[in-house]
Amino acid sequence: MPYTVQSKKSGKPYILHARNQVLKGGQTVTLYFFAGEAKDGALDALPAGYEVSENVSTGLPLLKKIKKD
Repeated sequence: MPYTVQSKKSGKPYILHARNQVLKGGQTVTLYFFAGEAKDGALDALPAGYEVSENVSTGLPLLKKIKKD
């Protein structure tokens, strides 16, 4: 079951996805994003060290790193 978040503003569900991207220097990074429907790369859980927040003006969910104090 994919990890789903419901927008507080619109009520629309969003599904968390991840994909690996190779940068120009050859380094590989993981990109996390939310989409309206499940596609390749849908995740079942939040990655460790991240939390979900929501853009106040658009209602779109965002994935943020948890700050260490």
